[in-house]
Amino acid sequence: MGMSNATISDDEAWMAVLARDRAFDGRFVTGVLSTGIYCRPSCSARHPRRENVRFFADGTAARAAGLRACLRCSPDEVSRDERAALMAIEAIKAAGQTLALTDLAAQCGYSPTHFQRVFARATGLSPAAYARALQKERMAQVLTGAERVTDAIYDAGFSGPSRFYSAAEERLGMTPSAWVNGGRGVTIRWAVVDTLMGAMLVAATGRGVCRLSFNEDESALRARFPEAVLEEGGEGFAALLGEVVAAVEAPGDHSHIPLDVKGTAFQEAVWQALRRIPPGETRSYAQIAAQVGKPGAVRAAGSANGANNVAVLIPCHRVIRSDGSLGGYAYGLEIKQRLLDKERETNRG
Repeated sequence: MGMSNATISDDEAWMAVLARDRAFDGRFVTGVLSTGIYCRPSCSARHPRRENVRFFADGTAARAAGLRACLRCSPDEVSRDERAALMAIEAIKAAGQTLALTDLAAQCGYSPTHFQRVFARATGLSPAAYARALQKERMAQVLTGAERVTDAIYDAGFSGPSRFYSAAEERLGMTPSAWVNGGRGVTIRWAVVDTLMGAMLVAATGRGVCRLSFNEDESALRARFPEAVLEEGGEGFAALLGEVVAAVEAPGDHSHIPLDVKGTAFQEAVWQALRRIPPGETRSYAQIAAQVGKPGAVRAAGSANGANNVAVLIPCHRVIRSDGSLGGYAYGLEIKQRLLDKERETNRG
């Protein structure tokens, strides 16, 4: 590989190209020897054959090998937004903790509100959530070697035990005890509505949608949250329900719809990757595994995909097998195919 960044293997780079993963833009360029051009990893052009590809650290190295820049993705033009996001990532990593949004934005010359959008578009997370994710990753790494849990908490960059457990609660959506106790103390509002895909169950806590499924009813919801207070409908719930139905029947950007989900750190990373797949496109289980930094965990990525409790809004239907076949789907392959067909139809329209 012609890259000086030894942390990126050829296999990881190729999987990033197949996934068109914007997170790798700026970290290397893809040289296509058969056409004589080099591209960003996220270039929307048709994928070349693997044997025609060579990876380079940057455009300078690619040009030295006789290649020219792709006119479609302009790999040498690093946007101001990309530079700002990369600058903030380095600052957060160096600090090892959450930094004030106002300070990060000022360093990059943005207003706090605009910078929050820029950073989220580049990484899929807010700056604060990105910092917490780094802390949790460090926490997982040091826990196994720490003599006491409190030692590991401080080593991971949390200011104290209460901050760590508060962060854990926030990541899970509901409090951990609510999940353990079947939703005890939580009110869940729900409805079953007819959609183009059939009967759809939508349920939400005060924090967001906690269950979206097809061909299920209140009894299925009760089985998942036996201790929760279930209330059908409600005035406040109606608006959210309308947005969810619209997201299913008119695919598009529905990232504004709040979710209340729980999972392991790996599962949640997979779910974030699923939410970044554009409507009408698909990814393989191997591509998702590579995108979350675990290229060898293809089977685990499939399990995380299957553990998704919120259909469509976390679009597990957009993941297929490497051979192009649909693979599995909790609600049947007919609904999976209909969802994909609807998204492709919307894109063509």
